[in-house]
Amino acid sequence: MKTLFRLLLLLPLGLCSQAAQAQKETTHWYFGQNAGMSFADPANPVPLKDGGMFSEEGCAVLSDALGNLLFYSNGMQVWNRNRKIMANGDSLKGHESSTQSALILPKPGSPHLYYLFTTDFQGQSHGLQYHLVDMSRNGGLGEVVSKNNLIFAPVTEKLTAIRHRNGRDFWVITHRWNSSAFYAYLISPDGITFKPVESHLGSIHSGDNGATIGYMKASPTGDKLAVATWAAVNKIEVFDFNNENGKLALAVDLGKFDEAYGVEFSPDGTKLYGGKNGIAGGEARIFQFDLAAGTPDAIIHSGKQVAKSVSRKIGSLQLGPDGRIYVARNGSNWLGVIRNPNALGIACDYKDSGIKLDTQKSTLGLPNFPGFYFQNLPQTITSADVSKQ
Repeated sequence: MKTLFRLLLLLPLGLCSQAAQAQKETTHWYFGQNAGMSFADPANPVPLKDGGMFSEEGCAVLSDALGNLLFYSNGMQVWNRNRKIMANGDSLKGHESSTQSALILPKPGSPHLYYLFTTDFQGQSHGLQYHLVDMSRNGGLGEVVSKNNLIFAPVTEKLTAIRHRNGRDFWVITHRWNSSAFYAYLISPDGITFKPVESHLGSIHSGDNGATIGYMKASPTGDKLAVATWAAVNKIEVFDFNNENGKLALAVDLGKFDEAYGVEFSPDGTKLYGGKNGIAGGEARIFQFDLAAGTPDAIIHSGKQVAKSVSRKIGSLQLGPDGRIYVARNGSNWLGVIRNPNALGIACDYKDSGIKLDTQKSTLGLPNFPGFYFQNLPQTITSADVSKQ
């Protein structure tokens, strides 16, 4: 009887483990100059050569919960699982030279419908748009059934999403141009709530259009938001986020970083990584901040350089399903890899030539995945040394 009781206690844990393992929405990556990677075996990611997409910066990809590719986009076109342009999947009003040009979310309560959100580049008039993809069309290849629906303009090139505290809905978050305002739009089974929750804090994103550039990322648990802003603002900031009401609070200005671009959280949410390139490039560096250091002042002073690249410019920092952070090296056949991002300081173990993309090349962008897909990752999946150095 005791054995049976123990088995019953363990059964929910086993079911949860199986459910977590089934979450494979980030299995396929397509980005850059026809580049791609597969995490079908997360311990051994391999390059893909069949992408067919070019994007100077932003892109988005989504697979289903079993790891089957659904579709991907650079904000201007949409490709189906056969790597062909999806029906009605062209002439979208995003821009492949926007930092976070695209973001894909399932429509809550609708198993075949997906929102594709896009941003224009450098605060231009197309702003934040939404497009609706129906994956039940064309034998499962999908169709863009509604496109180029303006939500708001002008916005910066920042675009991410956080899961609502209710576990069903989402917040889509962007930043208004010429403003300090973050806009959080609620996505529910009823659709998009077009009146956003506004939070006015942190830097004013204004001036030269270069200040529209840079990533905004959410922590895996959705309680924090980090923002990198390119010249002339040249800053990395971190905020608290309330995933119940969509409000931001408690800005921490982490300091000046010339041409700040990529940011990413460690899987456990205790470390923040930020990249900068120096004015006009040539000083590609990655810094780490210990968000568990305590006070804002302690977090600021925890900052230290943990990596540098031989590339003139680095772009996106993107957490992968293997628990590592991948670094876009502009114009390179290699991605950098932070192999142990939960570790403090140089123990995070950065390799500049971390994984080769075969003959394809990275640009500044990697797929724009919401942080919640990485909430239950193991610390680091054990694998053979992925470094080719």
